[in-house]
Amino acid sequence: MKVLIVNTTDRGGGAAIAARRLGDALSRAGVEVTMLVLDKYGDDSRTFAVAPHWKGRLAFLFERLMIWIENGFSRKNLFKVSTAATGFDITATAAFREADIVHLHWVNQGLLSLRSIDRIFRSGKPVVWTMHDMWECTSICHHAYGCDRFKSACHDCGFLRYPSRHDLSARVFRRKMKVFRPSEVTWVAVSRWLARQARESALLAGKRVEVIPNTLSLSQFELLDRAESRKQLSLPLDKHIVLFGAVRVDDPIKGFPLLMEALRLLLDREEYRGRIHLVFFGRVKNPQEVYPRIPTSYTDVGWVDNPRQMSRLYSAADVAVSASYYETFGQTLAEAQACGCLPVSFGNSGQADIIRHGETGYLVPEHTAGSLAEGIARALESGGNISRERLRAEALSRYSEEAIARQYQQVYSELLSK
Repeated sequence: MKVLIVNTTDRGGGAAIAARRLGDALSRAGVEVTMLVLDKYGDDSRTFAVAPHWKGRLAFLFERLMIWIENGFSRKNLFKVSTAATGFDITATAAFREADIVHLHWVNQGLLSLRSIDRIFRSGKPVVWTMHDMWECTSICHHAYGCDRFKSACHDCGFLRYPSRHDLSARVFRRKMKVFRPSEVTWVAVSRWLARQARESALLAGKRVEVIPNTLSLSQFELLDRAESRKQLSLPLDKHIVLFGAVRVDDPIKGFPLLMEALRLLLDREEYRGRIHLVFFGRVKNPQEVYPRIPTSYTDVGWVDNPRQMSRLYSAADVAVSASYYETFGQTLAEAQACGCLPVSFGNSGQADIIRHGETGYLVPEHTAGSLAEGIARALESGGNISRERLRAEALSRYSEEAIARQYQQVYSELLSK
């Protein structure tokens, strides 16, 4: 069985990490895997760039230019939408021709256009598409927030400067309908919440939508001694450590300001005053806006892509918090569990698949700082009653490479048998 995994990049971003981990898991299970990307940063001999780097940058920049012009020359929300107006025809590549299964992941920002997606669908090869955000079931946005127009037809888009019945989102939606509706793609959502959004969308209603979570390499994410991990990282031994991580810490959807307000509320309590230390990892685009908002002592770890270092961070922390407005899966929460760290998150989207409230973490019912503060407090108070080994066993049973590879192999085999 030869599987071609297609993703915009092989490094950076949750989808790239998930796609790469899946490829590794499938390879260990005996599947022949090749990866096709727009931007190649690693040195894996099984990964190929679809075009020279400069061509990829031109495709990316041209699409952004078109969005900027269509949006009245406004940069606002420029990177929150994608139109798939530009891209490459991967059906002409040797990797595509040799593949038995074509497995798409995150393909925006210049990798695939709607025209090239249509060619893939019409190629006759079985296609699996794992959704890492909502773009596949909306018109141009990657997260719809509270908008539900994608359930009928996108228009009057809140991400556009001049929304209207015939705006950019309406035009792209009509083009996507022509490509997506006739297709026989097997869609995969990484959480039940995302699957519900897909099934309720006009683009994917009635289509086959499976639910398979992202995989973790549990040999890389280890359960380490908490005190020793803190010493290794020069973190305080006598404080509650709250961990927060994201590809970009100050991405508005990640809710970092909301977490800061929740920490302020906790620090007003006598039992937590001066006893909380914040640790966060990921890139910070606007440090002058982030650092002054932090109400307690903190450690900024920066960008981390070393699993051993990540294991130390999770093992050192008392709780790992996601304050995101939406998470299609919640990768950091599953990683935290694998390292024996108690996760806390809002329960309105994909995080609810990872956390069983009160047993393997805490789900916060209301999207407010007060509710988040209460969830963190409950986790800190009861953390000693939830075994770290139990958290890891939960992650092992649900997200191990073997478990996830087996689910995908079943899907592949079924498609090939037809």
